[in-house]
Amino acid sequence: KFESTKELVERIGCTAFTSPQEVSRSADILFITTTDTAIEGVIDSLADIGAINAGQIVVHMSGAQSSEILDRAEDFGAQVLSVHPLQSFASVERAIDNLPGSIFSIEGDREAYDTAVCIVESLGGEYFFIDRKAKPLYHAGACVVSNYLVTIIDFGIKLLESTGIPRQIASRALLPLINGTVNNIENIGIPKALTGPISRGDLSTILKHLDCLQEMAPELMKLYSWLGFYTAQIAVEKGTINQQSMEEFQQVFMKKLSQIASAS
Repeated sequence: KFESTKELVERIGCTAFTSPQEVSRSADILFITTTDTAIEGVIDSLADIGAINAGQIVVHMSGAQSSEILDRAEDFGAQVLSVHPLQSFASVERAIDNLPGSIFSIEGDREAYDTAVCIVESLGGEYFFIDRKAKPLYHAGACVVSNYLVTIIDFGIKLLESTGIPRQIASRALLPLINGTVNNIENIGIPKALTGPISRGDLSTILKHLDCLQEMAPELMKLYSWLGFYTAQIAVEKGTINQQSMEEFQQVFMKKLSQIASAS
């Protein structure tokens, strides 16, 4: 897009070109940082007109796509890489603040790994290597802790809203708890960071939760039960409940889930 290109040129003082092929032909390392679905189309259009150079390194930064979508560049003697930061970028400004020090996944041609490592280390980051066939599962894990964390927090806010607490107040009230939990994960890790009734084997409190959910917010019962089911396993890993207690919790949650399935 012309507007975003102009903004980038003005921000960092780089050279502006009028076409993608001009950029490609002038670059030793070519970054394709379009939307995920557009990456393959960009490399195809460059390949169709021979605008890829031997010895060039072609990089995309998608978390979902592997370097496989760049493979046409290899026909011209180029090497391909996927270098993905495990980071959330809500805006350009936040990206500039958050990118340095991030952890990156690196995947692609091993001959180009040194270049990828240099890029990451120039940003003060850390890195690990993954196999291209595992990229979708890797990205799923990133989605869970980033995207679905938002979903989980929204779920908690909805539970508070069900009691009559205004959404804005519920959001502010839960933030210290969220931040405290993230801090615990950072400092003592998982499973030690797990707290709450399942962690301490308090089945009676969970039963009260379920009874109140049934009465006041039955539409939220399904997600609550699945989360509880998986949390019981983490409590076993923490060592605060035994296998028998875990099975008791899971049986309670599965009973609720079966009731929901039967009613639908």
